[in-house]
Amino acid sequence: MAGLIKGPALFLAQFAGDEAPFNSLENITKWAAGLGYKGVQIPTFDARLFDLDKAADSQTYCDEVKGICADAGVEITELSTHLQGQLVAVNPAYDLSFDAFAPAHVQGNPAARQEWAVDQVKKAAVASRRLGLDTTVSFTGSLAFPYLYPWPQRPAGLVEEAFAELARRWVPIFNHYEENGVDIGFEIHPGEDVFDGATWEMFLDACGEHARCQINYDPSHFLLQAMDYLSFIDLYHDRICAFHVKDAEFNPDGRQGVYSGYQSWVNRAGRFRSLGDGQVDFSGIFSKLAQYGYDSWAVLEWECCLKSPEQGAAEGAPFIARHIIQTTDKAFDDFAGGETDHAQIRAMLGL
Repeated sequence: MAGLIKGPALFLAQFAGDEAPFNSLENITKWAAGLGYKGVQIPTFDARLFDLDKAADSQTYCDEVKGICADAGVEITELSTHLQGQLVAVNPAYDLSFDAFAPAHVQGNPAARQEWAVDQVKKAAVASRRLGLDTTVSFTGSLAFPYLYPWPQRPAGLVEEAFAELARRWVPIFNHYEENGVDIGFEIHPGEDVFDGATWEMFLDACGEHARCQINYDPSHFLLQAMDYLSFIDLYHDRICAFHVKDAEFNPDGRQGVYSGYQSWVNRAGRFRSLGDGQVDFSGIFSKLAQYGYDSWAVLEWECCLKSPEQGAAEGAPFIARHIIQTTDKAFDDFAGGETDHAQIRAMLGL
């Protein structure tokens, strides 16, 4: 029977800051718990909240982190390596932009930056094991994305080679995750080479359908591509290991559509919105996930072009809680219930 989704939980990346209560893990977890969150997803790229290098080396440090969260009244849902995962594969067109995600000592050196990123993602597997977690979340990075809309036409083999190279970079990481008993769920996201179902299938195939290669389901990115995000669950539910509860709206007009005309966030046809303010059918999503037995966390990833993060966080916890379905063992009119032996079944059929 379908399981029970856990939550509400909060991805801390969008809230971390230099001022209390957002400036330390102790403070921000207490703040999140006070809003009704039961779990937190920790960004491993923000040293104000977490030291990934120390976590990979020290069980004592990991026990301290778990203790801080437990004292606040929340669990750790997953570790996030979104920024480091992005740097595993960077097309040279993006070198300058993505250098900002890396420490100063590897900036301007793509090979050193990639080596650092791979090491970081691998450390997240070890840290997760030390924390008693079996899932992380990340990005795939991108080699082919600059060639998404082909004009001029792409050379034959360009996309195939891009995905083959992604696999060459990621499969050794997946093997490391296998050794540590941890999955890595990729947020399928424009800007990554893996941005929809078709590209997910290409990536999975290139990686030999590695068991540790999973999905962090986020419907907001699918709505902004005009995709059927409910059918996506039907197709790929067996690979969904994490869930970002994130809202968006898409309002195309005579001036702009999916690509949004280089406009500011507030003026785009496609905009991220605070939970409940957009167009995503979360009742349908939670029903689909419950139907297929998803029993991990529902984690708010907050972004909005209009509403403040504080208001968004405060409204997010009760919104998620309302949508979590406590599944039933039998249909409401299943009066017979129970077990029926073979002889009874044959008698009922007149046999």
